[in-house]
Amino acid sequence: MLVCLLDSMISVHAQAADAWSAGYHELTFPDPLDSQPMQAIAFYPSTGSEQSSIIQGYRVEAGEDAPIAMGRFPLLLLSHGNTGTPLALHDLATSLARQGFVVVAVVHPGDNDRDHSRLGSLSNLYGRPLQISEAISSALLDPMLSPYLNARQVGVIGYSAGGETALILAGARPDLKRLRQYCLERPGDRDACKTQGELVADRDDLHAQADPRVGALMLMAPLSLMFGRHTLGDVHVPVLMYAGDDDQLLAIDRNAEALARKLPQAPDYRLLAGAGHFVFMAPCSDEQRATAPLLCNDPDGVDREDIHRTLSAEAVRFFTTALSAADPDRSGMQTAHHQ
Repeated sequence: MLVCLLDSMISVHAQAADAWSAGYHELTFPDPLDSQPMQAIAFYPSTGSEQSSIIQGYRVEAGEDAPIAMGRFPLLLLSHGNTGTPLALHDLATSLARQGFVVVAVVHPGDNDRDHSRLGSLSNLYGRPLQISEAISSALLDPMLSPYLNARQVGVIGYSAGGETALILAGARPDLKRLRQYCLERPGDRDACKTQGELVADRDDLHAQADPRVGALMLMAPLSLMFGRHTLGDVHVPVLMYAGDDDQLLAIDRNAEALARKLPQAPDYRLLAGAGHFVFMAPCSDEQRATAPLLCNDPDGVDREDIHRTLSAEAVRFFTTALSAADPDRSGMQTAHHQ
């Protein structure tokens, strides 16, 4: 009977893949730094009709609490950049959901588009990974989501400072001296060195804490200059990494390029010609282009929509393979995806 039930679930999962839409479900759980409520949005495969929703000003192709598809799906956590919002990456999240992943997009307290109170502090550096870990636990206990999650297949997507967060979760340890030295060498880097290379020491009880549940990382324009070869020595999960060679915000020679050389296991690294830092954000509406041209407009010859189609397809292939390897006993339950 059990074998028949599992076979039935696998069959429904595979058959439904082409027809899945995306749903979303809001999560609230305690911030591990101060026990205050923090938020995340889970995007998941749905058997409901295609819906479009407005979430905090973003038009997102997902329906709130739409019926969830049958299956046991891999869990991906999304960590946004400094002062950002995970909704800026909504198209990647919904694309992955349609292909059979549950993507929990976390809003980092004190470091998001509405609240900058922890920016430049140790509590932010070390607290962000703790918040992702708490989000994993919350999703695995959520009454709606937990029956459909494979707890042994967990990955993290990190954009910009979210890349730093993801690396810590995989075992990297920031070296604060590297930030100080970088800012002595390049004081003109207004983003990385806005505090002259010194982080506010507001929580001396915090430290880098890895999460052994994390089995794969996807990094986009990662902030990673605080990691040297020795502090990356414990990162042994597969990594898919992207950067733009015209990134005006993060110096790629000291971030993505250096990271690609220093990781113990060589990442699958893609350098996008002509692309800037913000190309990884979802393609903008006309209104967004008018109000936020820096975030929305790309150089001539850079097709953000085409890049995002490729990103989504490659993310599906990467996580399907990497997380199957992390959980060989249940690889048959892996998400089906378009060929």
